Amino acid sequence: MPALGPGQTIGIIGGGQLGRMLAMAAARLGYRTIILEPQKDSPAAQVANDQIVAAYDDPVALDALAERCAVVTYEFENVPVSAASRLAGKTGVFPPPRALEVSQDRLTEKTFLNDAGAETARFRAINSEKALRDALAEVDAEGVLKTRRLGYDGKGQHVFRKGGADVIAVVFSAMGGVPLILEGFVPFEREISIIAARGQDGDFAAYDAAENIHRNGILHTSTLPASVTPETAAAARQTARGILEALDYVGVIGVEFFVLAGGGLLVNEIAPRVHNSGHWTEAACLVSQFEQHIRAVAGLPLGDTRRHFDCVMENLIGDDVERFADLVGQPNLMLHLYGKAEARPGRKMGHFTRIAARPA
Repeated sequence: MPALGPGQTIGIIGGGQLGRMLAMAAARLGYRTIILEPQKDSPAAQVANDQIVAAYDDPVALDALAERCAVVTYEFENVPVSAASRLAGKTGVFPPPRALEVSQDRLTEKTFLNDAGAETARFRAINSEKALRDALAEVDAEGVLKTRRLGYDGKGQHVFRKGGADVIAVVFSAMGGVPLILEGFVPFEREISIIAARGQDGDFAAYDAAENIHRNGILHTSTLPASVTPETAAAARQTARGILEALDYVGVIGVEFFVLAGGGLLVNEIAPRVHNSGHWTEAACLVSQFEQHIRAVAGLPLGDTRRHFDCVMENLIGDDVERFADLVGQPNLMLHLYGKAEARPGRKMGHFTRIAARPA
């Protein structure tokens, strides 16, 4: 499709902080944005030109969005595939619905990754208590049982360690009734992610690898540069490129990796959207991941991904937002709050990125 010109409208499904930052980036390039989100006064709607208040799968709302927008994108991966497919029949939709289909089911995702040449942890589909016992025996009694769909930020998971056989029945009963997957433990040294983009013309660009630390299943910090060798970083970028090409992807994607002893890599998961571990790009790069995504879906050339500073991005979770008065006065720090009215435990309220000069 031809590149969008200033003044044209981009639709964004989802009204959270990622949609907010996408709308802000779109405005800088002269685009208008419409948010499809059932919650009024959502973080994204606060900075967009308009909002359609409706469910993500409302056919009337989807048709209205398609009619008013030159292209539609989304800020989270649990958009109904049927909704994205309906839109794709009427206007451009990026990333493609296939990316949603792959990422929404962990078994489908792991199978896709292996088929695309990316290595992952060992995994087994779990549909019975017996299947769970058999699968745990294969991974030496240690692994992570996850719901195949809808889990994020550590939700919908149970960790099995040696000696936990006596709780198998209880855990399966508690999590049963939905499709499950068991993933074997990975003896990783650190976690990294690659934020990469692919344009409508097939051009590829990737940011430097970020080293990530999680607390209670939620991203805590992303640090640049990551403590990995150039060879490991290059391998991660190449893996991300293969994933994008296999999906015929357009837009920004987050690819999370486990780094093994010796520098080997296993893909943990993919997120077909802008990603929390890429928030540092707005402070340390000329073109942020959010602008990069807008460039890609609008058919513009991809932007410069070079990193100009070392940095650490830290999430503000729940009451962490009360650090505002202290953080806002600190030098070499970019603060970004999300416009959420209520701070709740585990809720992402904002983030900040502290920058430092790169060594000469």
